[in-house]
Amino acid sequence: MAKEKDEYKGLKSELDKLSWPRLYVFKFIVNADNKKVAQVQSLASSETAEVHLNTSKTGKFVSITIKEVMISSDEVIKKYKKATDIEGLIAL
Repeated sequence: MAKEKDEYKGLKSELDKLSWPRLYVFKFIVNADNKKVAQVQSLASSETAEVHLNTSKTGKFVSITIKEVMISSDEVIKKYKKATDIEGLIAL
């Protein structure tokens, strides 16, 4: 459990320097598999979130950008932790 906290410690420290709530941009890359793309899209938790998809030139990968107003750094970390459940996902 302590390792998990350390994994996000640096990010949390940087996020805590910002004022909240604020618009936050998440960027993810997954294989061009409809199920995986849908899983990433489901990370957008509000109806006002903007989700943009961009398929790679080879068609093997999809980059997904989610722009969403987040309430706090803890909410951002929570979303990244949820994203780790998606196999093969790369968070930028």
